[in-house]
Amino acid sequence: MARENLELKLVGQWASAFVTRVKLALHLKGLSYESIEEDLRNKSELLLSSNPVHKAVPVLIHNGKPICESQIIVQYIDETFVGNGPSLLPADPYERAVARFWAAYIEEKLVAPWDRVFRVKTDEEREEAMKQMIAAAGVLEGGLKECSKRKCFFSGDSVGYVDVILGGAASYAMANEALFGAKLFDPIKTPLLAAWLEHFSELDAAKAVLQNVDRVVEHGKFLIAKNSARASNN
Repeated sequence: MARENLELKLVGQWASAFVTRVKLALHLKGLSYESIEEDLRNKSELLLSSNPVHKAVPVLIHNGKPICESQIIVQYIDETFVGNGPSLLPADPYERAVARFWAAYIEEKLVAPWDRVFRVKTDEEREEAMKQMIAAAGVLEGGLKECSKRKCFFSGDSVGYVDVILGGAASYAMANEALFGAKLFDPIKTPLLAAWLEHFSELDAAKAVLQNVDRVVEHGKFLIAKNSARASNN
């Protein structure tokens, strides 16, 4: 490993899909790093000083310099370690713009309501967030068809930027049925995404860093119960 690889530290938290994105990128690039597990109920001085604006994980520290926000970190890794592993973003400017578009769509239309599913206080709010997720998955199915050109991944035969951004939540996608009684990527309604999830979860990088699905289910149940209890006390 090159010297700079040994000077990477990732401040994260095991359950965070955003942290998992960064872990996936680091693994795909073959980069070694120090993983620092953060207690978000008692945030460390390292986290607060490294990300004073949002005070959130993930934070990648490279040679003492912090980089924040998962999409920005993944792009930084791809641009900084060009000689390591595959390129995640396409070389062509148009294709790169398309990849960033779908990554932004995933963030806004899929991940945001997904996060609300666990944090809302009523069943009605949860049902509405689930509807938004299912609708977004339908649109993303078309994006995968357009980008993959009938291959396994958004980038075609190999994993790329959009795969990493969506793949950070792969364990949560697999846990969705146990938590809410329905598959997020349904084999009938979204067959391409269902196949994508199966192929992605078999990657060496995915096997190395994705959260255990049973643990995600338990964590999800805990979050739902905690927020439901708050609603009952109000």
